[in-house]
Amino acid sequence: MPVESTAEIAEILEYETIAVVGCSSTPGKAAHDVPKYLLDHGYDVIPVNPYADEIFGREVYDSLADVEAAIDVVCIFRPSEEVSGIVDAALERDDVAVIWTQQGIRDDEAAARAESEDRDVVQDRCMKVQHRRLVA
Repeated sequence: MPVESTAEIAEILEYETIAVVGCSSTPGKAAHDVPKYLLDHGYDVIPVNPYADEIFGREVYDSLADVEAAIDVVCIFRPSEEVSGIVDAALERDDVAVIWTQQGIRDDEAAARAESEDRDVVQDRCMKVQHRRLVA
């Protein structure tokens, strides 16, 4: 079952390193403003976007496979139909503990695959909203 309880979400928000797949360089877009908020609140945000070189003054990676640093959470800002491939890429890494799809994004089959690999999954929730509600 995907993570839904307040206690489990609060525990996930204690992780530090978040790779944001689909991170945007355009202020005003959720895929920019949410990771910026997370960065401003102490998270180590790793932008993943094959069409950008730098976001928030940080190096941007083309894919999860290109990220050399350890990743705790993969936060997905891509359409639901792209989630499956991103989850597969996350599952190829041993360090990813959580896969989080932002509000309006979900793929139940991919979530089940991730859970079968002992990864926590949060679907269709905004990380910024949950952080404000439970931490800030």
